[in-house]
Amino acid sequence: MTARRAFGPMFVFTGVMHFVIPDTYESIMPDYVPAHRALVYASGVAEIAGGVGAMIPRTRRRARQLNIATLIAVFPANLNMALNPERYKHVPGGKPALYGRLPLQAMFIAWAIAAGN
Repeated sequence: MTARRAFGPMFVFTGVMHFVIPDTYESIMPDYVPAHRALVYASGVAEIAGGVGAMIPRTRRRARQLNIATLIAVFPANLNMALNPERYKHVPGGKPALYGRLPLQAMFIAWAIAAGN
């Protein structure tokens, strides 16, 4: 129950951070993705909306779908970091940490599913 309650505020926080430090999010996007800033803001809006939705019992199940879709949509940025570790030397743990983040996305998806039930 506590984990479910924590998902919404965490997702709202990460969504807000897209507007506070957009350069950080832009820097992890693959080069082939267009309109970096617009997509950073769009994913921030999606995270805020999904996080708020997860906190409201009536919208929790629909928010679950948005949250899962958002987590899948941002996975290429995590993969980009792992495949280009020389660009992200500031990440503690280096290359192993960047690869270690990839399976965490599945954990976040499982968390979104639990939060949406």
